[in-house]
Amino acid sequence: MDLNLFKLCSGLKFLGYFMILLVAGIIAVSYYAVVVITWAPQVTHGGVTMLLAVVVIVVFHVLLVMLTWSYVMVVIHDPGSVPENWKPSSPENLEAGPDTSASTSLDAPENRQALGYCRHCRNGKPPRCHHCSVCQRCVLKMDHHCVWVVNCVGARNYKFFLLFLLYTFLATTLDTIVLLPSFLKFFKEAAGHSTSARDLALTFLTFVLNVAFALSLLCFIIMHASLLFTNTTSVEVYEKKGVVRWKYDLGRKKNFEQVFGTRKALWLFPLFAKEDLENIPALHGLNFPTCSDDES
Repeated sequence: MDLNLFKLCSGLKFLGYFMILLVAGIIAVSYYAVVVITWAPQVTHGGVTMLLAVVVIVVFHVLLVMLTWSYVMVVIHDPGSVPENWKPSSPENLEAGPDTSASTSLDAPENRQALGYCRHCRNGKPPRCHHCSVCQRCVLKMDHHCVWVVNCVGARNYKFFLLFLLYTFLATTLDTIVLLPSFLKFFKEAAGHSTSARDLALTFLTFVLNVAFALSLLCFIIMHASLLFTNTTSVEVYEKKGVVRWKYDLGRKKNFEQVFGTRKALWLFPLFAKEDLENIPALHGLNFPTCSDDES
């Protein structure tokens, strides 16, 4: 019996829907532990304690809104698909292979590899495009398939993914810091049975979860910051080994703008300015400037 590994991989997509519920559950538990149990009661104490409680609750809600907004945008936003019967508009758009002209037929077997051809989609592949075995399609400037968002991360939603990482890290770090005193206090009070077992267990669980996520997210942020400032995707890390200079590396500032746009006011929001969408081809995922273009 033949086993189609690509169809088997596509089954992983269903795991993502469970991950969405898991994310919602973690957010709900954190909200209850941080706001309801720990800090909301402090508002009635007055003085510095009340002020601190208000600041914590406000910052928590701001981060929660930005986290949720970014997460929803990653989940619902298409990372970019290859147009049907796509062909390069110029020889510079070829993915790899010997010199060919833009008018060369993609259907000719001898030209498929040269032009960048996906045998699964039976379509041309723009530069930096890769086939996702989970989504069963080619994704523009594919970085990776993320089971946490039931979607691929690519050209058109990479900014949203990075903001989701950032705000989740900030939120989990905040939760860890503000829960630490209560976490230690609960253990001390537990010996005298002065704290309910439910609150103790919930605070313990929330604290451990947030510590674990904060540490793991810090690693992801460092990794993706390195990729962002070198204009590289997770897939391309292996492709650029041995290359003297990565052809898509335009310098840190321009590399950053290729993902976040040029409007500084929108950098921290999961949005793009209209002029950036019109003037930065990389945000659409079909054409990318290279070092030679930048130097000419």
